[in-house]
Amino acid sequence: MKLYIIGAGPGDPDLITVKGLKLLQEADVVLYADSLVNEELIAKSKPDAEVLKTAGMHLDEMVKIMVDRIHAGKMVVRVHTGDPAVYGAIMEQMVLLKQERIEVEIVPGVSSVFAAAAAAQAELTIPDLTQTVILTRAEGRTPVPEYEKLRDLAKHNCTIALFLSATLTKKVVKELVDGGWSENTPVAVVYKASWPDQKIVRTTLSQLDEAMRVNGIRKQAMILAGWALDANIHQKEYRSKLYDKSFTHGYRRGVEA
Repeated sequence: MKLYIIGAGPGDPDLITVKGLKLLQEADVVLYADSLVNEELIAKSKPDAEVLKTAGMHLDEMVKIMVDRIHAGKMVVRVHTGDPAVYGAIMEQMVLLKQERIEVEIVPGVSSVFAAAAAAQAELTIPDLTQTVILTRAEGRTPVPEYEKLRDLAKHNCTIALFLSATLTKKVVKELVDGGWSENTPVAVVYKASWPDQKIVRTTLSQLDEAMRVNGIRKQAMILAGWALDANIHQKEYRSKLYDKSFTHGYRRGVEA
């Protein structure tokens, strides 16, 4: 007995994996987060599949449906937005399913952080500038562990990707500045990455809250911050060793200058 948890990708129905789509099309029962997952993707389910929206369900209710259908011999898939491993709330589901002796298989998906980076045409790890990306969120109703406060993470001076933080931009700005970031630090906000109504807003840290207000963005936005988001980065000399003609690796011998 098995439940499949599938990452649907960020929005564009073509950004699901081949494996995820195959499982979706084979499923007898499809549960999906209807507030976030594209209906065009769910429409690819087989015609006689039982399709259930879960935005209005609580955890126990949702898991009971999964368990009942699986015990009835049905193939059940649970479709999550983006990649289930990041803010997917899958662990609490798996704990309850394990108690029912139901196995779980997770199929990864394209995270909104990478769809946002693609939309902004950004490389988040620029040689000699930053080689680290922190995926985090601002502290709101959901608390953040003491050593993961933004002001402390800011001290690493790397690229930061902020999930679930579109309503907390004043706090984001204050904590990053308190952590030593320049108010001129570049920021790219991508609203509904890969959806037809996607919007990209380029701004600076000091102007972030106002830019969000002017553009009416207060949900479903990925905030990418750091100097890797500098729109003029291509004009500067930050190059990897991988394609440097003088660099030798297992597949190519370097040429001396």
